[in-house]
Amino acid sequence: MNTTCRRHIDEQITTHFQKYKKILVLLGARQVGKTTLLKRLFPEAQYLLIDNQSVKNILERYDISAYRQLIHPGAKTVILDEIHLLSNPGRAAKIIFDQMPDIRLIITGSSALSIKNKTSESLAGRKIDYHLFPLTCAEYIYQTGTEAILAPHISDAILNPKKDTSLYPFDVTAIVETILRYGLYPDMVNSPADEKYLHNLAGSVVFQDLLELNLIENRSSAVSLLKLLAYQIGNLINYSEIAARLTMDVRTVRRYIDMFEQSFIIFRLYPFSTNKRDEIGKTPKIYFYDVGLRNALIENFSELSVRSDRGALFENFIIGEFLKLNTYFDLGYSLNYWRLKQGSEVDLVLQKENTCIAVEVKYSAGTITTAFKHRYPKATTHTITIDNFY
Repeated sequence: MNTTCRRHIDEQITTHFQKYKKILVLLGARQVGKTTLLKRLFPEAQYLLIDNQSVKNILERYDISAYRQLIHPGAKTVILDEIHLLSNPGRAAKIIFDQMPDIRLIITGSSALSIKNKTSESLAGRKIDYHLFPLTCAEYIYQTGTEAILAPHISDAILNPKKDTSLYPFDVTAIVETILRYGLYPDMVNSPADEKYLHNLAGSVVFQDLLELNLIENRSSAVSLLKLLAYQIGNLINYSEIAARLTMDVRTVRRYIDMFEQSFIIFRLYPFSTNKRDEIGKTPKIYFYDVGLRNALIENFSELSVRSDRGALFENFIIGEFLKLNTYFDLGYSLNYWRLKQGSEVDLVLQKENTCIAVEVKYSAGTITTAFKHRYPKATTHTITIDNFY
């Protein structure tokens, strides 16, 4: 097994069938490495790509006798890649799962939206979902050979901050500056600073599923909306204001943003509140799962030293990192931001049971607002910067 491409999720995936007799569903955006990961972890599996027309035609018959001819007699594990391309992916997976019980079935889909819409009923109780994201910072540093151990450094830094930062035999700041410009899609490991790849990703690939499923009526409006969101990372989202600027219907704006989120392009962060009257209610902030894709949308790969959005990029990066690690390691924290109507704000509030951690994210230096400390005196508070994030 090639260990140089290790991901944090490897153990969850490799031990799935030891824990569950259910279908393994791997979800994630295009180009995040789903196929590469599964072929590496299950090298003996029979791999069926639904994008292959002959394979698709057989699976579209929804006939167990046809499936038995397609699946090798000795196959123990079968991977159905890009199952969302089938007209009824849930039905196909259900037939194999129910009538070929000795098969360990793995399915992938690049759009959570289509998987959830089309498989929720027929696969109820038959599947476990896993999510694969663009690389984490630690995965990038490990895969580039810069560090020999793959560890969740950033979640450790957020949950257990140390006053004295560790010294590394490599320049962490230089690495993160590259990440903040070009992002963490796996292709960036072997082709660093590949602007053409990212432009292609932003221009066509991210919309491919939504277009194939006829979920976007107006592609140019969707592109304009996504670009506008890219300029607003870390800001409160006003749906009515966005609709007015783009001359779109508010319901369409909300629906497109929902689809972008379910396709793992963006995610929303909602406010933390204990219902105090002057705390912001339900207005979300928007972030991108990958800042390189975001930079491609606004066509700006400039060095950080000349960028006015450096702080917003770093905030997006840190919050995105914790979201990934929270998912991979099942840490169980809810992620929110906190803000008063008067303007006092905390970038990230993590909550789990009786634990509350408030994190201010600043590229260089910053402090937690005293307004939050006064309201939540039992909360742990600290600041994450370029000097202590890793």
